Amino acid sequence: VQLQASGGGLVQTGDSLRLSCAASGPTAGNYAMGWFRQAPGKDREFVSGVSWSGRTTEYADAVKGRFTISRDNAKNTIYLQMNDLKPEDTAVYYCTQAKVYGRDLAQESTYPYWGKGTQVTVSS
Repeated sequence: VQLQASGGGLVQTGDSLRLSCAASGPTAGNYAMGWFRQAPGKDREFVSGVSWSGRTTEYADAVKGRFTISRDNAKNTIYLQMNDLKPEDTAVYYCTQAKVYGRDLAQESTYPYWGKGTQVTVSS
């Protein structure tokens, strides 16, 4: 499975961005997918995850109420709508995909497939 994230950029505090992640390959889009991020000098952290059906979503406390994850299985694509962005959201955002069902959406170990990441920079 190959994952290609896009949509990052440089924005100001309070602005919005929408990240996209297109999956390709034999099992592309067939399992849960998610977003993680890594800020400079910090560990990578969970942002949001969505089950294959889209019925189950999960968010990190830091982004609840501001970020929304969604997916379009016909396009093997997930999205992360990010509103009210803050400087602390600055990070490289990575798209991920699982390869089995029923795992914890918030755990890195759920996701064996990772994209290269897209940079999001929020200026104050």
